[in-house]
Amino acid sequence: MPHFFIDTDDGDTLTRDEEGEDFDTLQDARNAAIAYLPELAGEKLPDSKSRTFRAVVSDEARETVYVATLTYQGWWKVPLG
Repeated sequence: MPHFFIDTDDGDTLTRDEEGEDFDTLQDARNAAIAYLPELAGEKLPDSKSRTFRAVVSDEARETVYVATLTYQGWWKVPLG
């Protein structure tokens, strides 16, 4: 079974996957990376107007095989306070 690593970047911190995980296919590893991005964004939503979250899937040789990004953008339409 192929072994993949999914590293993540929340705009402040790059987290390397040191253990990796076995997936049946590259598509399954890709799906896991995509599914994790909203969770990561939910944990780290910024006070700023925008932030990009990234997940990088690497194979057993640590060669990048897929990159996914999720960009958050938000702004106030009314004054606060």
